[in-house]
Amino acid sequence: MKAMMLREIGETSQLKLEEVETPKPDSGEVVIKLKAAALNRRDLMVLHGQYPGIKLPAIPGSDGAGEIVAVGNEINNISTGDKVIINPGLNWGNDMNKKRADFTILGVPSNGTYAQYVKVPAENVYPKPSHLSWEEAAALPLAGLTAYRAMVTKGKVTKGENVLIPGVGGGVATYLVQFASALGANVYVTSSKEEKINKAKDFGATEGVNYTAENWTEELENLTGGIDLSVDSIAGEMFKTLISLGKIGSRIVSFGATRGPVPNLILPTMTVKEISVIGSTMGSPQDFADMVDFVEKHEIHPILDKTYSLEEAPEALARMEKGENFGKIVLSIPQD
Repeated sequence: MKAMMLREIGETSQLKLEEVETPKPDSGEVVIKLKAAALNRRDLMVLHGQYPGIKLPAIPGSDGAGEIVAVGNEINNISTGDKVIINPGLNWGNDMNKKRADFTILGVPSNGTYAQYVKVPAENVYPKPSHLSWEEAAALPLAGLTAYRAMVTKGKVTKGENVLIPGVGGGVATYLVQFASALGANVYVTSSKEEKINKAKDFGATEGVNYTAENWTEELENLTGGIDLSVDSIAGEMFKTLISLGKIGSRIVSFGATRGPVPNLILPTMTVKEISVIGSTMGSPQDFADMVDFVEKHEIHPILDKTYSLEEAPEALARMEKGENFGKIVLSIPQD
């Protein structure tokens, strides 16, 4: 099969298209012929050696959708020809509230979805939502799961609440907007680009502000009257702004820190306001099943940025690294 192989840590050019052996399923596993795959920021972190547990050579990629072509022993509820999407979270365990210590994500150290075929545990495949194209289905799993657990399972968003999503544009952020909007929340976003704010308003955001503008915090506070729930992947100085904007008894869910730790965090403000800070990452198998049901019920379509061929994965990753994308970047997988 054709696959994008990573043999050395480095730049996007380290990914090379190679002919490798097609996987065969062991007991409890299935092999999927992929129709499409999708990029995640995790792929860039792996490429640059910034992710724990990297073992090379390996095929990157966590997201994918396709058809079952081979089924291992002891599997009764999956057949060849089934159209599926992949839950990329491996070894979560039986406790839906917390993952096991050996939890990992598909795509380095295990071979991932930048390939024509991928082998995964049978418990990690779910029927593809019928209203989604292959590209949309491939774009759903990791970012959709992360957003659902952060917004719904951990954030417990409710109708009429004011929700803030800083830095709209990436895949997870677009799902956060869609999920909160579908549940009747008032969704506010920030970005350094007016174009991204306007796009977010097209699919559910109530309003947004440009954080490069002077007094943008005051503008946002005047717009909202205060925030009930912030869902953040930025941290850094931005996190202190989330605290200042939060209402008494509000929540902040953090699932990342692209701008690093929070400097000089003033805890008394958070204490006086009784703000809850909640950590979140990926999600449990139950979260994934609930997320897929939610997407089907509300007929949500992932926001796609641009589709590249499999061999163009380096260019696709470069686009994501520069922050040029709005929504998910997808790879179209060759079928022969």
